[in-house]
Amino acid sequence: MTTYLPTLKQLQYLVALHEHGHFGRAADACYVSQSTLSAGLRELESLLGVTLVERTRRVVRFTPLGNQVVAKAHRLLREAEELSELVQSHGAPLAGELRMSVIPTIAPFLLPRILPRLRKDRPQLKLFLREEPSAAAIESLHHGRADCVLLALPFATGDVEAEVLFKDPLLVAFPKDDPRDPPATVPPSLIDENRLLLLEDGHCLKEHALAACNRPELRASATMIGTSLHTLVQMVDNGLGLTMLPQMAIDAGILHDTQIVVRPLKADHAWRDIALVWRRNSPRAEEFRMLAQELRAG
Repeated sequence: MTTYLPTLKQLQYLVALHEHGHFGRAADACYVSQSTLSAGLRELESLLGVTLVERTRRVVRFTPLGNQVVAKAHRLLREAEELSELVQSHGAPLAGELRMSVIPTIAPFLLPRILPRLRKDRPQLKLFLREEPSAAAIESLHHGRADCVLLALPFATGDVEAEVLFKDPLLVAFPKDDPRDPPATVPPSLIDENRLLLLEDGHCLKEHALAACNRPELRASATMIGTSLHTLVQMVDNGLGLTMLPQMAIDAGILHDTQIVVRPLKADHAWRDIALVWRRNSPRAEEFRMLAQELRAG
């Protein structure tokens, strides 16, 4: 009996459609036309003899079996990626393509400092960067869209290996002439929960700041509004409240042209760990450790 096996390309189309929920966006993500992606999926369903996707004018809905096939497709595509990485790891170290996701509270502050030197020292490395929040970055890692992730710990990362690069202290940022006159170091007890501004859900820095303060009422009372650290800085500079900033953002000049006062947070764990993580048992693990050394030196 002849066995017909799905192609990796067909599985990529299926996974992309599941991720984007739209044929046009899925086609764009795969760099093909919508008709090519649709034809590939119809061929896959015909080959398997089942319906994986219910198509209507307004919605794309996966059948229960379709969802199971997508889960299996993720694993197969990840294995294919690792096969390619296995071959690549036998070549020159830190050469060729490498896809790294970086979280928004690190990317604009650390990358401008390290990328010029990395390009100079590793000219054969083609580093493709993608900025996305921690949860999305980890999902990209486990689904094979990213080879490694630069993020802040602690965070739920799943089955990964990690290299901590350095500790990034957290500081309390006050508007100029704040009536509470912040001391040299600020204990969490002095933080006014009704004036605390933090990043909205999806940013792990919010959780790091709340964990460092260890005051449960802050979670209930703080205003989770900022979409970026730059937005929070503007709000504090305009006297709308106070916030917490990582040292790397301050070192990168985020407070330039502001009159914001910053003081170290006086707490047991007033920092976040900046780390590079990758899938456990990746054949490129040694390369990632080398990359961690390069990033640490930056």
